[in-house]
Amino acid sequence: MAPPMSAGSFLSRLQAEGITVVEVGDWEQHNRNHKGPWGPVHGVMIHHTVTSGSARTVELCRDGYSGLPGPLCQGVITKDGRVHIVGYGRANHAGLGDDDVLRAVIAEGALPPDNEANTDGNRHFYGFECENLGDGEDPWPEAQLDAIERAAAAVCRHHGWTERSVIGHLEWQPGKIDPRGFTMAALRARVRDRLAGDATAPAQPRVPLGRVSDNGWCEQLRHP
Repeated sequence: MAPPMSAGSFLSRLQAEGITVVEVGDWEQHNRNHKGPWGPVHGVMIHHTVTSGSARTVELCRDGYSGLPGPLCQGVITKDGRVHIVGYGRANHAGLGDDDVLRAVIAEGALPPDNEANTDGNRHFYGFECENLGDGEDPWPEAQLDAIERAAAAVCRHHGWTERSVIGHLEWQPGKIDPRGFTMAALRARVRDRLAGDATAPAQPRVPLGRVSDNGWCEQLRHP
């Protein structure tokens, strides 16, 4: 059973991993905790936003929209590699997903196919929204990929998790395709390598993450 780290620890962990962090408004108190518990936490979930423009993306992820109040994640990772903390606590990002997937994440084993939506993911996952149109064509700059790797590793390092605790939304909820444009297997390999080294180590030259070649539809933000 892993309680979420404190807001202060979250900020410190991201910074210690070499991330440029932008604190947005009253992020430490901005959450959806009145709708249900946050925790125990078991993993990190990665999303794409289906948006363009960093300022608009951050604002949307902080405030939400009609029918889906923000925050829509804890951190927004923009194309320039900065992590904008928009809230801390329960957030509307994961929605209902597969309980078999959750058990596999807890055990840090191979993920089964996600074929059910019966478990509250907002309670159990940290969420990072990543600025990208999600059409398979919008590029993922290396600065952004490096920040995604570092952000996921920062959370895993705090909790003593391996890269197996990092999943994509597409691995959690049936019908979802995000993040699109790289593979989660490739991202987990990068997180694994980072966790094996020093958090303060500079970025190393990287080959691009594996591209996804399917022609899946683009989702809309997000899930209560």
